[in-house]
Amino acid sequence: MSSTKKNSIKKRLMEYLIITVASTLYGLATAMLVDPNNIAPGGMTGLAIVINRLIPIGTGKWFWIMNIPILLVAIWKFGIRFTVSTIYATGVISLTTDFFHNYLSAYFINDIILGVTIGSALSAIAMGLIFKNHATSGGTDVIIKLLRLRYPHIKTGMLFIMTDMVVLIIAGIVFGDISAALYSFLSVIITSSVLDLVLYGRDGAKLLYIISDHPDIITARLLEELDIGVTHVFAQGAYSGEDKKVIMCAIKKRLSPLAEDIVREEDPNAFMIVTSASEIFGEGYKSYFDERM
Repeated sequence: MSSTKKNSIKKRLMEYLIITVASTLYGLATAMLVDPNNIAPGGMTGLAIVINRLIPIGTGKWFWIMNIPILLVAIWKFGIRFTVSTIYATGVISLTTDFFHNYLSAYFINDIILGVTIGSALSAIAMGLIFKNHATSGGTDVIIKLLRLRYPHIKTGMLFIMTDMVVLIIAGIVFGDISAALYSFLSVIITSSVLDLVLYGRDGAKLLYIISDHPDIITARLLEELDIGVTHVFAQGAYSGEDKKVIMCAIKKRLSPLAEDIVREEDPNAFMIVTSASEIFGEGYKSYFDERM
């Protein structure tokens, strides 16, 4: 076995180790902090907690049951190779959530403030680690992609907000307590903020320069799948003298990994520079005049 293949296997095993630890942390936060305090933090986890109140099957089991059709769609759309790590993460989250709920119930933290703050922060840290190791926690990501096919005029961020709001409204009705829905809304905000911090740091946005032999294919996917603006800069290689079409795009930080995946899939040999952009003015970002008022 070549050293390159050995390194690849070691890297993949390390990724699965981190996914296992992160998924266990997610299950711990859900079982010990979020679920006992009637917090429905959006997405499949929030929906699983709500349905658990109506049909008392374990929250982890509901999380897995609801993800099954979504994972099948993901396999159909994206292939088993790109879905297996998500299936694994989803399974570990389901098992550990019910395990901690069943065997550590005496240690539940029945404090809604701690549940919202610490529980949401731990969940976000766990999700960030899962995402960084090429997996997801299932559920909402696939749903959003399918909705984008049906409603391409609606922005991705707005669809995330809409799906979370549906869960929060259902939670308020099922729990019969408007304060529970408001605390759940606060949980969504904390989770989103901490997740951004874990994944992308404090940078406001990213600026990408992509030099590839397949610029048109990459550009088409960036425009269609991410709905971002792309500019072509015409350049010439100093050594080869060849004319090049350089792709330049400013992108919101949460979309940066998706753009990098597109480049990696279309041209593994592409030369890509990713820099931090602290401020971006213009359509889709901040208004120059409003910011200076």
